[in-house]
Amino acid sequence: MGILDKLKSFLPKRKEPELKNNVPKEKEHIRKTFGEYCNANHGTSDGKLCAKCTAVLSTVLIKISRCPYSIGKPICEQCETPCFGENFTNEFLAIMKGGQRKMLLSHPIMTVKHKLAGLGAEYAKMQRDKKSSDKKKEEAERVKAKFANATRSPKTKPKKRKKK
Repeated sequence: MGILDKLKSFLPKRKEPELKNNVPKEKEHIRKTFGEYCNANHGTSDGKLCAKCTAVLSTVLIKISRCPYSIGKPICEQCETPCFGENFTNEFLAIMKGGQRKMLLSHPIMTVKHKLAGLGAEYAKMQRDKKSSDKKKEEAERVKAKFANATRSPKTKPKKRKKK
């Protein structure tokens, strides 16, 4: 056992990052946003929903529970594979955007946390895309190099000089 190994044994062990289950928080945020939207646009009160908003909310909550991403799911607004279908997704996003301003006034901390989570998801997506594009470029360069080496004829190789 070397000196470095002894020093490493005194250092605190590094914990692996844990995935947090953000689904319950997201469901709560969606419920409150739907309540604010419905109260402002459909004449309900105290966070109660009309029949149409209740139907949309129940479908959204069921779909979120069945999300293929499970615990590590992104925010629904930024998901690449929306679970709801095109028309339903547009309706859901319209309700979420409609209730956004009211949420900022009634639940400011929750709204800011949600926006920060969205920015984090955008940043992670950007980094992932950057890595994948870098890998594609490297692969393309390797293919070009292989192709160039394979198509080079023996005549194009540099000639050796004769010694006199």
